[in-house]
Amino acid sequence: MSLQFLWYIPNQAEPGHRGDDVVENHNSLDTLTSHARALEEHGWGGALIGTGWGRPDTFTVAAALAARTTTFQPLIAIRPGYWHPANFASAAATLDHLTGGRVLVNVVSGRDNLAAYGDSEGDQAHRYARTREFMRIVRRLWTEENVTYEGEHFSVTGSTVVPRPVVRGERRHPRLYFGGASEAAEKVAATEADVQLFWGEPLDGIAERIDRLRRLSDRLGREHPPLEFGLRITTLVRDTTEQAWADAEAKVAQMAKGAIERDPNRHAAVGQQRLLELAARGEVLDDNLYTTPGKFGGGGAGTTWLVGSAEDVAKSLRKYEALGITHFVLSDTPYLPEIRRQGEQLLPLLTAGRAA
Repeated sequence: MSLQFLWYIPNQAEPGHRGDDVVENHNSLDTLTSHARALEEHGWGGALIGTGWGRPDTFTVAAALAARTTTFQPLIAIRPGYWHPANFASAAATLDHLTGGRVLVNVVSGRDNLAAYGDSEGDQAHRYARTREFMRIVRRLWTEENVTYEGEHFSVTGSTVVPRPVVRGERRHPRLYFGGASEAAEKVAATEADVQLFWGEPLDGIAERIDRLRRLSDRLGREHPPLEFGLRITTLVRDTTEQAWADAEAKVAQMAKGAIERDPNRHAAVGQQRLLELAARGEVLDDNLYTTPGKFGGGGAGTTWLVGSAEDVAKSLRKYEALGITHFVLSDTPYLPEIRRQGEQLLPLLTAGRAA
């Protein structure tokens, strides 16, 4: 199975995300385009573009970057509640049509300032039931005509999306990526997602979750092609192992001083709690999974880091691949220089002899 290697583009209102370089016009189209084009030039498939109220609109950023690139695939994070499923299905199908099939979608159900755009979160069961309906309707609108669906949270009647998403080989529509570690989230992933994204847990934790999700897919009667799996993690790569660890420890020292802003939702999600609890098992797990950043960092992909030379990090990523991970969303700051460094040093070790 071919592998997918994506990066992360920080569409933030304020500069300096997770210790990124603070540059003038950090979120201008020219600056963000420089990231997307660097990704194309250095072998990356595309990039995740995160979502949340209080930052530039993710879909607008993705569309603008797609228009200025030729192979760049935006992994567009979106939220049910911010979007109605039919509105989103139409917008994404149009962008997919215009870009020749480059759209990827990451459906997010986590915390946000929902009241700011007129949404209400409800309890966890409510949120994930709504997400399940959203994904079902979007997929049907991408693949069927005259869709009628009456659900608890959303409904459409006689709905047909035009233009259609690009169909190419086994690709019927943009892939639906999804995250979440709670029981409710895993049921949604097992039945409705195309790719389950994990954060940077140790190998044994990832293996356990893959096995559970595969069994859950069978038990719940999954109707789609088999669920695929992805890893979203920070990769700190330097020329030598020693330099990588020296830089990692120096960066954590800066984080401990409060020089890098913390994510206010870093304790909110089940998956985030799993990451924060890893530090109790040790400062370094497996070969080079660094857990200390979670004590001071921004949460999510910044909680644990794979640290080392390109050879060290590639060896670790290949172990995740052996478990069944085929989608990798990597990053480190400063983002733009690291696109180049890891594109030149790390990607060739991961893609040699494979279709990437």
